[in-house]
Amino acid sequence: MKHAYINDQINAFKSAVDVSNKIVGFTGAGISTESGIPDYRSKGGIWYKFQPVYFEEFVSDKKKRLLYWQRKQELWSDLSTASPNTGHMFFKELYDDGKLEGLITQNIDGLHEKSGLAKESIINLHGTNLEVACIDCGFTVPAEDVFDSLDLEEGVPICQKCKGLMKPATISFGQQLRVEDLDRANELAGSCDLMIVIGSTLVVQPASSFPSIAKENGALLAIITLSETPLDSCADFVFHLKVEDFIRLLNHSTTHR
Repeated sequence: MKHAYINDQINAFKSAVDVSNKIVGFTGAGISTESGIPDYRSKGGIWYKFQPVYFEEFVSDKKKRLLYWQRKQELWSDLSTASPNTGHMFFKELYDDGKLEGLITQNIDGLHEKSGLAKESIINLHGTNLEVACIDCGFTVPAEDVFDSLDLEEGVPICQKCKGLMKPATISFGQQLRVEDLDRANELAGSCDLMIVIGSTLVVQPASSFPSIAKENGALLAIITLSETPLDSCADFVFHLKVEDFIRLLNHSTTHR
């Protein structure tokens, strides 16, 4: 993109934000890599170190269950120290301005919550690593209460209420997404006037269908991500930029909110 073109597009995007009152955010892994959280599916990432553990394997196979917890323990070292970046704070500011209706995220890192965005406005499609829950009775505890004292040589965590298996409150391979989350995301996508996608390649289904739903129902669609996406051709705004670069341009453009 040439500078003049980018500036024109940034100004047009800011004008769209100004006149929108029902904005919905949609985020993927790309918004969090700049907070030091790797894209775990990339080559060399954690998914290359450990084979995926399906939910049924977690329940029925002691060795697979241990493998799952080993991966989560390694993941926690990144999550526990990560802080929200300018991309997360962008959505928090929209919420504070009364413009953000809700935020749909594919991420499990909890950085939107850490940004101060109201929990009830966030739809964690793939769950969250901020909590650990019993798969039998649903008893839930903060993740740090588990990981800060976790010693897998003594075994995996067991529920203190019913002695069931504890598991980070994320959606595992082989688990269905929560129907209530999908319904709520569908409702938000269908009623927004602007959807802002940051850091998603829009290829993982069914999550990536929501920007299409927004567009089909008359909303403007903005996509900010480094790579091309299947929806670039129909989006109203496309910025193939790092999140921090996009926010910097947004803050220094010639049009001010």
